Amino acid sequence: MAFRRSSAIKFGNYSNPPITAKDVFITEIYSASSEPRQQLEVHKLKKIAVKDNIATSNGIATTCASKILINYQSPFEAEVLKKLGENGESVIIGKSKMDEFGMGSNSIHSMWGPARRKSLSLRAFSPGGSSGGSAVAVADNYCDLGIGTDTGGSIRLPAAYTGIVGFKPSYGLISRWGIIPYANSLDTVGFLTWTVDENERAFRQTLGYDHRDPTSIKEKDRRRIHRNIVDVRNCSGSRAKAESISSFSTSWLRELTIGFPLEYNTNEIDSEIISVWKLILKLLRKMGANVVPVSLPNTKYSLPAYYVLASAEAASNLAKYDGVRYGTFCKGIQKPEDTLHSETRGKSLGTEVRRRIILGSYTLSSKRMSNYFIQAQKVRRLIQRDFDRVFKIQNPLRDKEQFDMSYLREEIPVSNKLGPETIDYIICPTAATYPPTLENVIQEKPVDTYINDIFTVPASLAGLPTISVPVKLLDNSLFAVGIQVIGQYGEDFGVLRLGNQLEKTVNYVKNKFTCLKMNRKNQRN
Repeated sequence: MAFRRSSAIKFGNYSNPPITAKDVFITEIYSASSEPRQQLEVHKLKKIAVKDNIATSNGIATTCASKILINYQSPFEAEVLKKLGENGESVIIGKSKMDEFGMGSNSIHSMWGPARRKSLSLRAFSPGGSSGGSAVAVADNYCDLGIGTDTGGSIRLPAAYTGIVGFKPSYGLISRWGIIPYANSLDTVGFLTWTVDENERAFRQTLGYDHRDPTSIKEKDRRRIHRNIVDVRNCSGSRAKAESISSFSTSWLRELTIGFPLEYNTNEIDSEIISVWKLILKLLRKMGANVVPVSLPNTKYSLPAYYVLASAEAASNLAKYDGVRYGTFCKGIQKPEDTLHSETRGKSLGTEVRRRIILGSYTLSSKRMSNYFIQAQKVRRLIQRDFDRVFKIQNPLRDKEQFDMSYLREEIPVSNKLGPETIDYIICPTAATYPPTLENVIQEKPVDTYINDIFTVPASLAGLPTISVPVKLLDNSLFAVGIQVIGQYGEDFGVLRLGNQLEKTVNYVKNKFTCLKMNRKNQRN
């Protein structure tokens, strides 16, 4: 353990947990200041905010924003934190707010109260979830790097809502050792930063096989995946592995075919977000990329499949929090033994967590499993097949298949028996709307908030690398629009590279707009 720890850090008052609007951290950070980065005792260290479901040692509690783990302190530290702290150049500034056990899209389901940004207007807006606290910590300049977990969009949605960069790597590339699980087959460690370059550095530093994580991809398989990508991209292995993503010129874009999913143009998406999406595709086309429509027909089934699968896994993972094996036991219970666990769990777990546990237990029951859980697994496989069909690079985890194209939309050109023209990456919005106000979110029905994940869940079900890049072309816009780049499994550096190019393109266009605006103003004067 080589992290530097600030002596200014102190723990929150657990008997009276902070619920004020400006709270970002579960572990209180020295003093609430308008410029907390400048108040740390060591200015040159990288400041890191850690989501509260990631195990930290040295007496820092890990509560998952839940009352049942209010006093839990892990005896070990998560592998991702060990790797980030190896050189001693980083300092953990605190544990950030989140939705309880990662279940939520707005960071409001927490015993510590909702995570909130500094006021952007007279209203308070949702920072997204479940890694909303880590996103706010970065967006409000408390830290340089936010670490979170992404199950169905918990990194990318907060990134889109707060106007920063959020990256979810391919499933299994980063160790989950020390991550308190929500859904094992979906949980992925991810990063939140201001720039794509910063995100890439964190990703490189945490890559690697971990024998303690059964879902971690072994080194021999990582080498095979890399060779497969190199062969398709027709570049040298050393260059593909060693060079920084920013070292590639825009000429790289001319070799790419970028797809936009027709099914993502839904009724729920905001018209302004559609306009930004179209503008980005137009800019990429002008820079030489081949932009084509693609069809992902099973996208419409992704949300129900996700909530069935994730809830089922959560029901299993959270069964151990009963106040005996793990968790805080409710004192004063004078009931027969068979009701002790339910009483403790009923009082110590939040409403949303209980709702998903009940849903998961129902779908796993003997009479319902075949109708729900098994069907959701089949839908997940169909969604994975949709992505495999459109990507140029073959999925290294599965054999190549012959696909049935009979259900494709008429807008998709079919040139041969293998289907539409294959693509390198997918570009689409991260969120269907701008961030809602916290007032509206709290008043909404829980099911209504699930629609927030409509564009993030498909890539999670397929285990694909995805990055959300903020697009804000006008300074007077209150919010940026999150644009997602999705790649085939193992194409993480390609996704980061295209995200970096997208980031530079947006900055160039924004500066050009600013110059034109200033010139017009000078001409009037």
